Amino acid sequence: MPLKAEEKVYLLRLARKTLEAAFKRERLEEIEPPFPALRKPGGAFVTLHKSGELRGCIGTFQAEKPLYLTVQEMALAAAFHDPRFPPLSPQELPEVEIEISVLSPLVKGRPEEVEVGRHGVYLVKGAFRGVLLPQVATEQGWDRETFLDHVCLKAGLPPGCWQDPETEIYLFTAEVFSEKDFGLVPQEKFL
Repeated sequence: MPLKAEEKVYLLRLARKTLEAAFKRERLEEIEPPFPALRKPGGAFVTLHKSGELRGCIGTFQAEKPLYLTVQEMALAAAFHDPRFPPLSPQELPEVEIEISVLSPLVKGRPEEVEVGRHGVYLVKGAFRGVLLPQVATEQGWDRETFLDHVCLKAGLPPGCWQDPETEIYLFTAEVFSEKDFGLVPQEKFL
């Protein structure tokens, strides 16, 4: 079931409040959301953009916690634990746009089943793993093969690794929404 607009807005506001609380060295009270769909277990990625550029992105496929708690954890991880970036500073927070991708369960698939813009890909070969969200291929203007090559690169493997029979490919879809979709403007100052 797709999330309703008010559920998406709730998650986006929750992600921002979680980051604001972290900078104030406060902990948000754990209040269950008024929406049953957000209390169900769910996997999600939280992506941070600054001036249109990636500033952090971390997520989980594991649907062990309620979706709203997953979003809070992934917002903190994207801001402070993405190894590609230094931790987010308090001064950057008003400049950051938050995007959330709520994930479907993983389904084993084949390269020819990948639909650009619809599917994200989680690739596994031995100890190597890589994932790209569905929107990445569309944003970059990639075709299926280029998308799969980039998932290989993300896993630390050479392009074309997806053609190896020992490589496992899992497909998923994502419901993607961001603050700009709802006209949510961060506060200029929060500290």
